[in-house]
Amino acid sequence: MKIENFPEKIRELLIPKPEGKLIFRCLNCQSIYNTEELFYTCPKCGEILLIYDENFDRLKKLPPALWRDIFDYRKMLNIDSLKGIYRYYEFIGSIIPINSIIYLGEGNTPVIEANSYLQNKAQIRFFFKNDGQNPSASFKDRGMASAFSYINFLIKKKKFKNILAVCASTGDTSASAALYASYIGDAVKSAVLLPYKKVTPQQLLQPLGSGAKVFEIPGLFDDCMKIVENLSENYNVALLNSKNAWRILGQESYAYEIAQEFNYDLKNKVIVVPIGNAGNITAVMNGFIKFYEAGIIDNLPKIIGVQSEHADPVYRYYSESDPAKRRFTPLKARASVAQAAMIGNPVSMPRVIWLEALYNKLAGKQKVFFVQTSEQEIIDWQLIANRNGHIACTHGGETLAGLVKARKEKIINETETAIIDSTAHALKFSNFTDKYFQNNFEKEFKITSKPELCNAPIFVKPSTAVENNFEEFVKEISDKIAANLKISKK
Repeated sequence: MKIENFPEKIRELLIPKPEGKLIFRCLNCQSIYNTEELFYTCPKCGEILLIYDENFDRLKKLPPALWRDIFDYRKMLNIDSLKGIYRYYEFIGSIIPINSIIYLGEGNTPVIEANSYLQNKAQIRFFFKNDGQNPSASFKDRGMASAFSYINFLIKKKKFKNILAVCASTGDTSASAALYASYIGDAVKSAVLLPYKKVTPQQLLQPLGSGAKVFEIPGLFDDCMKIVENLSENYNVALLNSKNAWRILGQESYAYEIAQEFNYDLKNKVIVVPIGNAGNITAVMNGFIKFYEAGIIDNLPKIIGVQSEHADPVYRYYSESDPAKRRFTPLKARASVAQAAMIGNPVSMPRVIWLEALYNKLAGKQKVFFVQTSEQEIIDWQLIANRNGHIACTHGGETLAGLVKARKEKIINETETAIIDSTAHALKFSNFTDKYFQNNFEKEFKITSKPELCNAPIFVKPSTAVENNFEEFVKEISDKIAANLKISKK
């Protein structure tokens, strides 16, 4: 739709210009740093950083109804830079010129209501937000679009000539980082570190296909993360894990899209997300906080973070009801079908602690909760969801299992509506589905296949008598299939 066809009052606001004053702020000592430096932790105290807009109050001057109009009308624009997460430009990267924005089709992922069978089984109305329909087939593209748009901006400013982008990954981060780096071209090289034999074949092939240097490291994700942190502290590289505060900015778009999808009415809404490195739940909280402070939404929705019992350090931290007694203890994650969440020492934990307290304070009561699920519940619910018209990955199964657990624990009630996060495409984790159908999960997963959820192809073999007669072959095979399906002739 052309600009001249929009209402006059909205036209000049649709194409944003760089403004605002973005800074890094340390969550511990509150030190402030220039965002044009590649900082990931505070140089003074070593704590993690968040990006703040020191001129955020300017956004409060526009009436909330006008903000809603801006986002709704931008949805109709045919301008690539504003089609994805930067529809919410002023709340994400308001210092980046729109000609530096990288858009590969990320964002705008569908929100699909579960069918009546699933809703009855879960005992609540709920929707899947299918973030597996992002370009690299995971939610990580939201953060990478933000991080690489800023890198592209710095390159165009000639702040940097060549950048080596590095990340540790359980699979999805590496696929996304390699994809966006390859789009920028020669100015950015990509290197990813993966735990050896701990990512699916599909996830391994993605960064290889994008031309990244892939290093496999003995151990788990947490070990890979320590190595890339060491690289970022001692070498001139851009760290692309969620420790990168620009990643968090981009992932906030998930919250903004949900608000817009439900016409900015988040009363009695519940957002359920899996927790791995804790960047996603951080971004979701921060996104809703920004929209709430700007008046765009009137209510902060409940947020439920879900972890498998095989990797549950955040859940354990919040299991202590007295905040004064809480102590975070990293743990060694065990094998999990929720592979991207198999992290025992999430780097964004300080952000979670900071933002959870702020979120509840603004809401005036507890609105952020944490639940734990079993591996069996995760894979069973994933398969049940996919048998009912969804493309949920194992992490979508984790959020659905978490929703059911939260319902049983009366954290949520039947009057509320949930939106649950399927972070990646089901095909990325099809090897786990195959293990389930073959009933050959390794013992450490503690999963037993249920016959009613298993499926396998049926080989229909013709008799020798019809092998050389095609018409008889077709008839015999058709009859055998009809008999198997128990259907009658016309």
